[in-house]
Amino acid sequence: MMNTQPVKAIIVGGGHRSLTYAALAEQSPELLQIVGVAEPDPGRRQMIAERFSIPEAHCYETAALLAEAPKFADAVINGTMDHIHVETAVPLLRAGYDMLLEKPFAVNEAQARLLVKTAKDCGRRVMTCFVLRYAPFYRKIKELILNGAVGEILSIQTNEYVSYHHMSTSHVRGKWRNSEQCHSSMLLAKCCHDVDLMMWLMAETQPVLVSSFGCNQQFRPDHAPRNAGTRCIVDCPLVDTCLYSAKRLYLDHPDRWSWYVWDALEHLPNPTLEDKAELLKTSPYGVCAYKSDNNVVDHQTVSVSFASGATGVHCMIGGASAGKRTIHITGTKGEIDGEFEAGRLTLSEIDPSPGCEHRDTVFDLRVENDTHGGGDLDLTRDFLACVRGETPSVSCTDIQDSLAGHLVVFLADRSMECGGVPQPVIL
Repeated sequence: MMNTQPVKAIIVGGGHRSLTYAALAEQSPELLQIVGVAEPDPGRRQMIAERFSIPEAHCYETAALLAEAPKFADAVINGTMDHIHVETAVPLLRAGYDMLLEKPFAVNEAQARLLVKTAKDCGRRVMTCFVLRYAPFYRKIKELILNGAVGEILSIQTNEYVSYHHMSTSHVRGKWRNSEQCHSSMLLAKCCHDVDLMMWLMAETQPVLVSSFGCNQQFRPDHAPRNAGTRCIVDCPLVDTCLYSAKRLYLDHPDRWSWYVWDALEHLPNPTLEDKAELLKTSPYGVCAYKSDNNVVDHQTVSVSFASGATGVHCMIGGASAGKRTIHITGTKGEIDGEFEAGRLTLSEIDPSPGCEHRDTVFDLRVENDTHGGGDLDLTRDFLACVRGETPSVSCTDIQDSLAGHLVVFLADRSMECGGVPQPVIL
């Protein structure tokens, strides 16, 4: 008999992504119930407890303390920072919890293989939060491929253009600006989505070789505008004109990246612009974009050779005027071309009939006001189905299935460090 009770889950790491997935409990309480939290920040821990009516006995400061306590839920939603995913996940898997784990699930190959092995040894279900697989745009591409619309794939090309304000916030000034601090490369932090999509869409074959080139060309002290200061609103005369002025990016658009830029003001119920301006005088988000301690690349190209003979290329370009993802797939029977943000996808099939060279079908798959194209809660629903023992969807991001994409990213970064020398993929 099918289990009709809601899945009981615990939030581990009470950040933006965890709360996004947990929001399903408020929309569909018959599917999901949040019954615990493990979060080191006392204010955030209390906020989550109040939001989901979690008793104090089920509030923990760390994942380790949670793992030591008697098991009281079915699953964990793990949204901790990248470099502690494995550290927090392993004890909880051993404690008997299934897990929805934020991407990337590990920051190096040894960690990745350890986590995959632990999940297998413990018999636990682990899904990685590659939410783009669940967006209608990419699900339609997968459907077309499975239906044979383009025949055998010869080439797959993907691009991610990271907008200038996203690049500044996350990878020049923010949490993922320095690989020594966040333990994650730019490619891993930003494009593991895209590489995972490539592996998923190419699932009928396997990657065998990876090479890559890239560097930080723009966000360096020698590229700073003449007379630039070290802090935008403290000592910089270009505060009203510089493309990367913290005043222009954050004070003039205070809601755009609020969950990152203003996190230190969470204790204030209604912080003012004056409060925010004062914070920028000392926070990393107020540092000159060209004089930050960032050490990650601002552009990188990855080339993949597949066992079938097909090739794949992914390009990440940081600092673009607008953020977008594009894809072009060429097969033996046709092509797929699309832009994710526009939600526009074209299937162009070879048509040798008289007067026609190709037959085009256009799909409008746009989802408004959702940076992940409508995939977040569908991923959560699929995870709950797995926990209940039901058959998951074709988009399911089982941890074993997620391994190939992670390995390709790790090997691409290794290749880049070695001047582009191809690296073999061993699954």
